[in-house]
Amino acid sequence: MRNPGTAAILSFLIPGAGQLYNGKILRGLFWLIVTPGLWVGSGGLLGWVCHIISAYTAHKYAVRNPAR
Repeated sequence: MRNPGTAAILSFLIPGAGQLYNGKILRGLFWLIVTPGLWVGSGGLLGWVCHIISAYTAHKYAVRNPAR
């Protein structure tokens, strides 16, 4: 069973980790690549936005699809 809280925390700590936990490999890789680029490119401002969006989408997916 997927735990939505675990997915959200993983993605907040490491963007994309929650998506990988949910079995969404390409989405996880997307967040792992895009977030560092936005951290550097925006001086940190958009990095936080990506962390929050990544955590939200991982949580939302785990709620909608609880079984593996």
